[in-house]
Amino acid sequence: MPDLGYTVLASDPFLVVCDKATGLLSVPGIGPEKADCLVARLQGEFAGARIVHRLDRDTSGAIVLARDADTHRELSRLFEAREVAKTYEALVAGHVAADRGEVDLPLRKEALGSARQIVHMTEGKPSLTRYEVLERGRDADGFAWTRVRLEPKTGRSHQLRVHLLSLGHAILGDELYGSPAVLAARPRLCLHARTLAFTHPRTGQAVSFEAPCPF
Repeated sequence: MPDLGYTVLASDPFLVVCDKATGLLSVPGIGPEKADCLVARLQGEFAGARIVHRLDRDTSGAIVLARDADTHRELSRLFEAREVAKTYEALVAGHVAADRGEVDLPLRKEALGSARQIVHMTEGKPSLTRYEVLERGRDADGFAWTRVRLEPKTGRSHQLRVHLLSLGHAILGDELYGSPAVLAARPRLCLHARTLAFTHPRTGQAVSFEAPCPF
């Protein structure tokens, strides 16, 4: 069976929730070599599927797409109003000292055209992440790591990656923000969108979805 790059977690006539694989763009990038993406692949199975929010190419996990214009409009409103609860799971370098906490640091692009984001106290947009330690461990070679549960209260680009970096704990496998040791520690970016919960835009019911963490 071919690897589709996604697993359908749930679907109905209005929306579809997938577990996106790492390495797959959510939407097309610039240029024909970046045309392959989740929404293009998914439209082969669910005609008219349209993106509501995005996951970075190397971030895996739960993502919801609308199947019609009305659902897309209402789901977009829910995300903009921060009425969608999201949690992520990550492996980070080192042992995070506090069992839980929050990072409240504003973010902006490092430079025009740059993919990287930075903390900037005057020009950055407000960004808030809550975190909880799930596990602390070491690899056989002694490399220390921490598994954390993350709850972003805002949805800035690379928010989780930069906020964890600001704590001194880069996400393992992060080619943009990690040191060579952090990048070499795992074969992929260890960031996964674990859960999504919101009010179904057409039925009014509270719904939640979970994508099991693959690392």
